[in-house]
Amino acid sequence: MIKSFLVPPLIVGLVLLGFQQMADPEFDAKVARPAYTATHPKVLIDEAHKNFHTAGRGYKPFADLLTNDGYQALPNKEKFQESALKGVDVLVIANALGAAYFDPDAGKPAFTDAECDSVRDWVRDGGALLLVADHAPIGAANEILARRFGVDMSKVHTHDTAHPDPTYPGNPGWILYSRKNGLLGDHPITQGRYESERIDSVTTFTGQSLKGLEGSTAFLKLADTAVDVDRKTKKEVSAAGRSQGIAMRFGKGRVVILGEAAMLTAQIEGGQKFGMNREGNNNKQLALNIMHWLSGLLK
Repeated sequence: MIKSFLVPPLIVGLVLLGFQQMADPEFDAKVARPAYTATHPKVLIDEAHKNFHTAGRGYKPFADLLTNDGYQALPNKEKFQESALKGVDVLVIANALGAAYFDPDAGKPAFTDAECDSVRDWVRDGGALLLVADHAPIGAANEILARRFGVDMSKVHTHDTAHPDPTYPGNPGWILYSRKNGLLGDHPITQGRYESERIDSVTTFTGQSLKGLEGSTAFLKLADTAVDVDRKTKKEVSAAGRSQGIAMRFGKGRVVILGEAAMLTAQIEGGQKFGMNREGNNNKQLALNIMHWLSGLLK
């Protein structure tokens, strides 16, 4: 999420430019039982495509969490090509853009066709991709890559008034996925390696919806009450049968695509926490489980 719901326009601008929305400096990124102690898988966090979230800013809590879990988390400064991806275990792309967020071209493709082909081929040969793309205009900028894996992005905002985060029931974009409400799909990512890693609830913080090909798993399943909202035209369409989290095997590799970004980081704005730092969810464990599945610890 790039936080903009029910906030005055001037403040929205400051938030989107990063003056108020920031990584939570008090987030506890410690990992009680690091997954990797002898080997350290190489993770590239993309910074070469005008990304709103980078390892040093909005996704710093995520990068710190990976480091504490034993991964080697590094920023990517290059366009995607075979040489740049050689030796990489997991590629993370979070909120890539075609131009700066407020620029009219922000929703244009963030990647060239050649880059998308390189990433697809790398995954097919055994690489692992985590692609995270938020609400408009970010979905439009990322759909060129998502399509290489058969995933459709709604490119707008997804709401569900029937399943709100209980701590913020007035915001339909903050959606609760839990075992109790039946919206958590069955997958190694939601099961974890041990009972202590089992996911019981996840909150997303205003994103878009996704639809994967047959054979993919929707582990964050949108309810029939969910809708996709185009905030420019005010048009709403049902998001039933769609999701905000998809996992799939692709050739020899693995892919996870998320329709919301804040769920895997820890941010604060105006004293309000949103992400892995918000009480009452398992988002921190979700981040670890996603990476454990992509790096092959979870089968």
